[in-house]
Amino acid sequence: MNYQVPTCTANGNLFAALRAAFPPDLDAVAVETDSGLCYSWRDLERASAMLANLLVSLDLPVGARIAAQVDKSVEAMLLYLATLRAGFVFLPLNTAYHSAEMAYFVGDAEPAVVVCTGPNFGWVSKIAFNAGTQYVFTLNDDRSGSLLARAAYSSDQHQVAQKAADDVAAIVYTSGTTGRSKGALLTHGNLLSNAQVLKTYWGWRSANEGADVLIHALPIFHVHGLFVAIHGALLSASKMIWLARFDPKLVLQKMPEATVFMGVPTLYVRLLAEPGLTRDVVRHMRLFISGSAPLLIDTFKEWQSRTGHTILERYGMSETIMLTSNPYQAEQGERRGGTVGFPLPGVQLRVQDDSDRGLPLGEIGGIQVKGPNVFKGYWRMPDKTAEEFTADGFFKTGDVGKIDANGYVTIVGRSKDLIISGGYNVYPAEIEGYINELPGVAESAVIGIPHADFGEVGVAVMVAKPGVVLEPSQITASLKATLANFKVPKQCIVVDALPRNAMGKVQKNVLRERYS
Repeated sequence: MNYQVPTCTANGNLFAALRAAFPPDLDAVAVETDSGLCYSWRDLERASAMLANLLVSLDLPVGARIAAQVDKSVEAMLLYLATLRAGFVFLPLNTAYHSAEMAYFVGDAEPAVVVCTGPNFGWVSKIAFNAGTQYVFTLNDDRSGSLLARAAYSSDQHQVAQKAADDVAAIVYTSGTTGRSKGALLTHGNLLSNAQVLKTYWGWRSANEGADVLIHALPIFHVHGLFVAIHGALLSASKMIWLARFDPKLVLQKMPEATVFMGVPTLYVRLLAEPGLTRDVVRHMRLFISGSAPLLIDTFKEWQSRTGHTILERYGMSETIMLTSNPYQAEQGERRGGTVGFPLPGVQLRVQDDSDRGLPLGEIGGIQVKGPNVFKGYWRMPDKTAEEFTADGFFKTGDVGKIDANGYVTIVGRSKDLIISGGYNVYPAEIEGYINELPGVAESAVIGIPHADFGEVGVAVMVAKPGVVLEPSQITASLKATLANFKVPKQCIVVDALPRNAMGKVQKNVLRERYS
């Protein structure tokens, strides 16, 4: 196959490329929801135009951020497309975030517009207005809310804003061991180049090639569901079967109508638990893709045996979108369980030691990458940005892995102790910060341990202050009142002391061995 890394076009706006890929028949179904609604390509064009015109009418400054903490809906996707179309910067926020987390993100990003669900308007608007946000709208998953009410008065004609490929299109918050979340600046060029490469590499089929149909069962507040899935479908003019949330029985019901499914390992585990998963149900499926967390080899093999399909596992991150992928075409090689395949076309990937020297094939070290998909830098953190890039322009991912003699990349760990639970990133330092503030806690360490369903789950190991008796259930209850549920450790353990090395550093590897 001949892969082309895209070059700049007259308008570098990502939306311009997505819109140009719409099929000639704009009245064909683009999105079908689990509630029975159907949206045509013309609906996507008109609704995104109306929302874009509303944003433009607010007279926002160049580069204004549009933050969205809303439930999954087609209208939420349209808000994202409208933000691109109008030339502003989209800021997706996890719907599970509580007030302390939202206060940080809104305070750091300083969005001009915040869109939230109706029930959360009271506390979200207070945070937003205190941070200097000019406008707060509501958007609900039943097509109600002030955002749509205001947009209804806007024109359904809109000229796509002129943007350069290097202009920022989205800010996706990530984090490291410091616990302070960082906003990764993804440009129009980053997102478009990755989408175009994946369109070819994964064999996305347009209408004249047999028309793919994607089951979209992922959240749309992170890279996997918002960028990889949506861009793939739109760029190939493929219909989406839109599920508000993952329901294994509903997914199986829809599979005979579909050809592509993307999921995190947890979703595959839950589908395997369904008796209805048979070879007949998946007979029309072309491709199953897994990512966002490690796929256990047992899950990989059981899926092969049960369905006759081999899951394609890939590797990416918030700062880079997709970096590697197991091959789609058989002539490129087999899909190997336990690996994340080869670097994608246009992506340079290397493994370095602690002194930033290259390592031989098969040796484990830090993964570094370079390519048109790699982000521009961290929002308002020039020093951190400089620290994460090498002198020759490679981004230090913080992941540890190796490359074998055949070129397959295997991720063996994460140098920053990141826990990926059910596809969601959990940063131990952030959780430890909250635990250590609780009454009676002297110190804590949060570790990730393997879990058959979620891939990994967090476990908090705590030391009490002298004379204090800690109750694990109370610790858990306190954290649930403060943090998103996926961040709350699944178990809290009280010990006399944390194991440390000669330098006084907590030995998390010892804790993992002890409690896994």
